[in-house]
Amino acid sequence: MTAIVMTLGQGRTTDIPQELSRFQVNSNNPYVSFAAKTREASVLIYTSGKVVFQGTGASVLASQFGYQDILENSKAKSPAGQNLALIGSDEVGNGSYFGGLAVVASFVTPDEHAWLKKLGVDDSKNLNDIKIRQLAPVLEEKIPHKALLLSPQKYNQVVGKGKRHNAVSVKVALHNQAIYLLLQEVARPDKIVIDAFTSQKNYEKYVKAETNHFDNPLTFEEKAEGKYLAVAVSSIIARNLFLENLDKLSQETGFILPSGAGNKSDKVASQILATYGMSGLEHTAKLHFANTQKAQALLKK
Repeated sequence: MTAIVMTLGQGRTTDIPQELSRFQVNSNNPYVSFAAKTREASVLIYTSGKVVFQGTGASVLASQFGYQDILENSKAKSPAGQNLALIGSDEVGNGSYFGGLAVVASFVTPDEHAWLKKLGVDDSKNLNDIKIRQLAPVLEEKIPHKALLLSPQKYNQVVGKGKRHNAVSVKVALHNQAIYLLLQEVARPDKIVIDAFTSQKNYEKYVKAETNHFDNPLTFEEKAEGKYLAVAVSSIIARNLFLENLDKLSQETGFILPSGAGNKSDKVASQILATYGMSGLEHTAKLHFANTQKAQALLKK
């Protein structure tokens, strides 16, 4: 069966739920936020951001949402910077209501590229969680890196109205700290790449408030985890760290906490509210998300 994988945000994939709404079907998979089936193909959107087209008409359907354009531009995925010693930084958990925010910076040299490719290193959004959990321990052992996890409880203490950080500045702080700590332990890299989550101007504005600074120039690139192996390594380690935190919080509460911020998260949040009150959400979720209000509304029904 033909299968094509894209990432939510690539091409016109964000338009899929609206344009294929008449073909929507139910899915029992808790990690699927949207499912649709046409005569020739089906499409699944996972809470991780992965979009999978399957069936004999998968390529045709995917092309309607920009897949062909991505193929034609695939050469851009291997910039000249791959031949440099790189620090790549990425974060996971930013779009998930439950779980913490994980940021990882990794140092990769060109002589490690062949091994990493053979291992199957890729953007974490293109790998299932089983593969992530297999790869991460190997990468953690072999690749110099710094991993930071901001737990939901700590996140809620520092992010929000009237608090030290907003949702962007807290990521700036974590990326800056992870890179700073890694620079203390590795040779000076030829380049530092951050998977762009905000503009460079915005980043530089927020980083001024941080205690630790370094003089290495930074490069900000969108979808950098698909272009640079150093960023891909960071995305895998960060994803695994996020998943481990989600597992831990699930065990502590007795509820299976989903990733993402869809309807499933609203329902689980309302159950946690009913069982533990607001302190339960403070311990497991990012309170400034709209899911908090949705969960409270569900509880009142």
